[in-house]
Amino acid sequence: MSDSDNVRPIRPRARLGYDARFTAILAAARVVLAEKGYEKTVIADIAAQAGIVEGTIYRYFKNKRELLVKVAEIWFGEKLSENSHLDSIPGTRHKLRHLALRTLSIIRSDPVLSRFLLTELRPDPSYRTSPFFDLNRRFTHEIVEVCRNAIERGEFRSDVSPALLRDMFFGCIEHHTWAFLRGEGDFSVEKAADGIADVIYRGMVVTSREPSDLDAIAARLERIESLLPVPPKVNPN
Repeated sequence: MSDSDNVRPIRPRARLGYDARFTAILAAARVVLAEKGYEKTVIADIAAQAGIVEGTIYRYFKNKRELLVKVAEIWFGEKLSENSHLDSIPGTRHKLRHLALRTLSIIRSDPVLSRFLLTELRPDPSYRTSPFFDLNRRFTHEIVEVCRNAIERGEFRSDVSPALLRDMFFGCIEHHTWAFLRGEGDFSVEKAADGIADVIYRGMVVTSREPSDLDAIAARLERIESLLPVPPKVNPN
């Protein structure tokens, strides 16, 4: 029995216009993708979910990949349109945690689409010219701004660029959630967000330098020297 045999067909709907049918196909593809994952999704399943024949889908999309790329593009755009409410979060450390929590929560709630984006779309040679490259830059822009503002205020050290901090931030998230995305593990959204925010904040925050033992000894010697009487000058004649 094939995977498509397990999908319960939906009674064919009334004839739809082009845009309505396009939207219905995307909605059906999103449902099937979430249930089966990219590798196991086939056009027959999507057609059954949409209540249409397979040939209808090929009038709109060349193949499965083109269809699912469009699904992922719309999904990513939806996430970008959600207000992060970052302006209402006080303090740099809390802003870092808030952004980490947001990203980790997206991965937790949409693991199939997150994995599709990371494993299928980003490695594609055409990624930098695709809509996803611009969407990703917009999504990661807030962490860059938080770090840049902290540097400009003197709260963060200035010897590490905001771009590098962004890469560390999202690289840590991807590495930490990778087992989960493969279906081989789990993670705590709260603990991961706390840890990532703490590592970056504590590593970057400027603190007043505590005097070392040598500094203390040097200061004492200077005080002692200031208390000693100044020897009289000897006339060489």
